[in-house]
Amino acid sequence: MKSKINKILEEIKFKKDELLKEYEKLREKYDFEFIKWKIVFSQKKQEENKKFKLGTFKYMLWSQIRHIISMPFIYAMIIPAIILDIFLFIFQNICFRLYGIPLVKRNEYISSERKHLDYLNLIQKINCLYCSYVNGIFSYAVEVGGRTEKYWCPIKHAKKNNTFHNWQDQFADYGDAEWFQESFTSNKEYFNKK
Repeated sequence: MKSKINKILEEIKFKKDELLKEYEKLREKYDFEFIKWKIVFSQKKQEENKKFKLGTFKYMLWSQIRHIISMPFIYAMIIPAIILDIFLFIFQNICFRLYGIPLVKRNEYISSERKHLDYLNLIQKINCLYCSYVNGIFSYAVEVGGRTEKYWCPIKHAKKNNTFHNWQDQFADYGDAEWFQESFTSNKEYFNKK
């Protein structure tokens, strides 16, 4: 029997699917399409977008001192992000293959489509690429962690937890020993079927 938590998680999944459909509507609203993995705006929309572009030099002049001071600290985070990226690759390719867990597709979490926006200047595009990569790595890590947790420890937390991944609806309720044993055993079978 499903718990109330699982019913809520199913509602969240439904809402996520609904949200994806709304994202699809953006293509029509903002007049773009995907052509060979590239986002292409109509000529008319490109011209409209360029009217909103703030030049790189002007953008730099408008930068506040606090933004300039914080830049080295922000961009220094690229080092641990790259290290995390490398370790996730190694971890997955060894452990997931040994456990029969399907590998997480990194390119489903790291996206660089913002570089196609005509209303961004060069610095803004670099900033967007940086954010897309670092936040994508973190999302990718959450999915790798979620699959690992599903395999080894499929138990929901006892109290509210700010971490959330796509596998929690398959976790046993905290304190439900019977469901845990069932989940723990079936997880090995679940991943090995994939």
